[in-house]
Amino acid sequence: MIFSQEHKLNAIAAFFHHIAFLAIMLTLAFEMLLLKQPLTLATAKKIQRYDAIYGVAAGLILIIGGLRVMYFEKGADYYMHSAPFIIKMVLFIIVGLISIHPTMTFLKWNKSLKQGVVPELTDAQNRKLRGIIHAELMLLGAMILCAAMAAKGIGYFGS
Repeated sequence: MIFSQEHKLNAIAAFFHHIAFLAIMLTLAFEMLLLKQPLTLATAKKIQRYDAIYGVAAGLILIIGGLRVMYFEKGADYYMHSAPFIIKMVLFIIVGLISIHPTMTFLKWNKSLKQGVVPELTDAQNRKLRGIIHAELMLLGAMILCAAMAAKGIGYFGS
């Protein structure tokens, strides 16, 4: 079967969209694992790197996802009439908002790290960070379900 240029572009956009989503899931999982260990200079730097990758991946998801909604796949009209898609977008916004606290915490470590000092992280702060990251992972899992439902037309309320 020969695929049209449009099909190829759809597949490429979907591939990079999924890779960016996978990157977000993996970076959060790595952050969670590193926060379960005693904080050292090396682990703090790794956490910062993973969080930076997370930010880039989130930006790519927004850009590629926006392009997919507007120009590829089923079109914006379909997605704007899909309850699972709308829920997925709300979940993405929530994940983005709750990710601000960990990112700000990790950025505050810059001064200590530049001085070669392990950043201060109390047990309570660590538990809070891990709780937020756990919530992000759970919400991202729910987004996968919403994406599958939207792709199959479940919850579509258009005409």
